[in-house]
Amino acid sequence: MKIKLPGQKLKEKKAISEPANSNKKKKKETKNVLSEKSKFAIVEAYKSARTNIMFSLSASEQKAFAVTSYAKGDGKSTVAANLAISFSKMGKKVILIDCDLRRPNLHNILKLENKAGFSDMVGRMVVFDDVVHRDVLPCLDVLTSGTIPPNPSELICSPEVTRFVERLNREYDYIIFDSPPIGVVADALLLKDYIAGYILVTRERKTTHGDIERLLQNIKLADSKPLGFIRVGVTHEGKRGRRGYYYYYYYQYY
Repeated sequence: MKIKLPGQKLKEKKAISEPANSNKKKKKETKNVLSEKSKFAIVEAYKSARTNIMFSLSASEQKAFAVTSYAKGDGKSTVAANLAISFSKMGKKVILIDCDLRRPNLHNILKLENKAGFSDMVGRMVVFDDVVHRDVLPCLDVLTSGTIPPNPSELICSPEVTRFVERLNREYDYIIFDSPPIGVVADALLLKDYIAGYILVTRERKTTHGDIERLLQNIKLADSKPLGFIRVGVTHEGKRGRRGYYYYYYYQYY
């Protein structure tokens, strides 16, 4: 015998009116971002990465670095967001900037508006204070990519970026750039004058040894340096021998 609960009919109508994949999409956008519900191993892996990056930055007397990968879909934006969150947990003032002006994704990961941002500010259409997202988390500010421009490379090379980074160095303890994949476009390498180096994201069963070699070669030719690797999507054995696929983050100092 079926029993109708009060409000059941209303809930059924609401479910029909919503897109069938809305809940799945929402879950997909947030499941890999560090939070209080994140697995202990992932949180600790990011803490380890954070510590090693801090040592690298102190040796170079720089407070800025970029996160990149060889190809799209490697997970670099998620890694950049989680590194920023991890750094902010120390009580240090951190800013995360989306410099992937061709395929931006940080605003989707962190659920932020992206009507205007980095590109609009560099193009002098808005000012920084009007577009930066303050206190997305305690001690963490985020600047989204903004309008997709027709000339991303020229914008990144503009004198306005130099003045902008000088301001950030005065206001923030750590500056993190989410940059485009090096194997797709050269935009990421144009940041070399503003940063200590690059964190390179590789994906298990996707990034090849050839991809890594080309990554390192391109960075060397740009007269910059890698700070380390973060490997994502590591597969390991479960307690009962079952193979599971996890978003486990591993840091390797270069």
